[in-house]
Amino acid sequence: MSMSHLRPRPRRGFGGLVGLAMVLLLGGHFAVAAVQGDFGIFSRVAIKAEAASLTAERDRLAADLARMQNLTLRLSDDFLDLDLLDQQARDVLGYMRSDEIAIR
Repeated sequence: MSMSHLRPRPRRGFGGLVGLAMVLLLGGHFAVAAVQGDFGIFSRVAIKAEAASLTAERDRLAADLARMQNLTLRLSDDFLDLDLLDQQARDVLGYMRSDEIAIR
């Protein structure tokens, strides 16, 4: 019998384990970044919620602007709404007619 078939197998070093550990660590890091990072899923949900909130506020402000523009037009020199003028004088200046009674 020859001794060639009894040769010991070469030992594998820790290089394979270190490489596997590095791959797992990098994969875990990128998975966490994809979920919780600045551009991750959670951030995207938060940004969409903020965008919806800001859109609602913009719509509310646009409605307020349209209402104020309407009131301004109704009190302008070209178009004077006497009922609105009377209402504004009562509210701002506290005017009352002599035949009215104020209840507080």
